Amino acid sequence: MNLTMEMALNYKRKLKKNWLVIYVRPRWEKKVDRLLQEQGIDTFCPLRTTENQWADRKKMVSVPLFTGYVFVKIDDRELTKVRYTLGVVNYIYFMGKPAVIRESEIEQLKELMKTYNNLEIINLKDLSPGDRVRIKSGLFYNHEGIIIKVQGKTVLMSLDHIECALVACIEINHLIKASPLNTA
Repeated sequence: MNLTMEMALNYKRKLKKNWLVIYVRPRWEKKVDRLLQEQGIDTFCPLRTTENQWADRKKMVSVPLFTGYVFVKIDDRELTKVRYTLGVVNYIYFMGKPAVIRESEIEQLKELMKTYNNLEIINLKDLSPGDRVRIKSGLFYNHEGIIIKVQGKTVLMSLDHIECALVACIEINHLIKASPLNTA
């Protein structure tokens, strides 16, 4: 193979579009997704619908499935264009190069999003026995307690401030970490 043919093949490989992951400013996922689409960039920002409760009202809102991340399908020529888009912090790197996500994985994720409307990413490493947590929805909204055991996607916990020992299984997505009690 001659040198010009080899250079042409290398150039063609560089122009192949791959799915990459970009890290964006906090709460900018939907805005960055829109800005990139306006520039003609193929993007994927999976959203899930959840109910947020404020003191005076409840509202259904669309929130990103992956907080802080947006997927982009680009070739090497578009790397800089995406990187300098308002709200983009950087690419996610693997071994010194932007991490490439397989097309099949993106398609599977898209299919999951169509099939299941209540998908949620839960980081099980954040909760462990002995942690103090607060319930963020449901019958015991805003009650605090101590985790006794983590069982899959539910937590066995002891609730305080009820004047008795009450142990309940609560789904992890209904909990947030609470600050420890002041015992001084």
